[in-house]
Amino acid sequence: MRKALVFDFHSLPLRPSSYAATLGSTVVIAPHPDDESLGCGGLIALLRQAAVPVQVVLISDGTMSHPNSRKFPPAARQALREAELRQALLELGVETSPVCLGLPDSKVPREGQARFTEAATQLQELFATVKPATILCPWRRDPHPDHRATSELVRAALTGLPVPPRLLEYVVWAWERAAPTDLPQPGEVSGWRLDVGSVLEQKQRAIAAHRSQLAPGVIDDDPTGFLLSPEMLAHFARPFEAYLEVM
Repeated sequence: MRKALVFDFHSLPLRPSSYAATLGSTVVIAPHPDDESLGCGGLIALLRQAAVPVQVVLISDGTMSHPNSRKFPPAARQALREAELRQALLELGVETSPVCLGLPDSKVPREGQARFTEAATQLQELFATVKPATILCPWRRDPHPDHRATSELVRAALTGLPVPPRLLEYVVWAWERAAPTDLPQPGEVSGWRLDVGSVLEQKQRAIAAHRSQLAPGVIDDDPTGFLLSPEMLAHFARPFEAYLEVM
């Protein structure tokens, strides 16, 4: 029996760093603080080097990384993670403050659930005001429920625009947790990698700004809390990023 081909992000064609500037003004949608730096931090840095406007939108409140902390109750965790996001964006050259929707971490609504329509309308109004040429959001089957919900919100918001922007989907958890059905299927997408070698140090500084998510962390009273593993971080130390466009 012939073995089915598995999608390989590493085999995507490599585009030069100069390609970033052709994307025009860009809105980056991040489900959680750190997704922007992990998934597309290099592209953000290249856009800002080229003086291209970038607006970041944070979907969730980010509070569930350490849900059992008493030193950092939910409001304090949210404030900490949003402060880390602002520092990361400064490292990438983004001085515009992020827009924070504050949806519940780990429970970003899917289509048909409460608050979905409200959140999609908020995004649609922002897109209509900012008028970006390009929108970045997570790959629609990235294996994290908030990432999938975020993709649904973005696509719902785009359906109401007379001229939708270009939609590029970046990869976070699909690098190491994707089941075969999570990956792009034959004929579903066109994809490419972007050379971010020239801004890799900037990207690493932006990732490091998310101190609560990196060992040893700053929230020390929740031993079950989430930290990015060295194996996961290694995917984002490469001099390229992967982007997908559904055909």
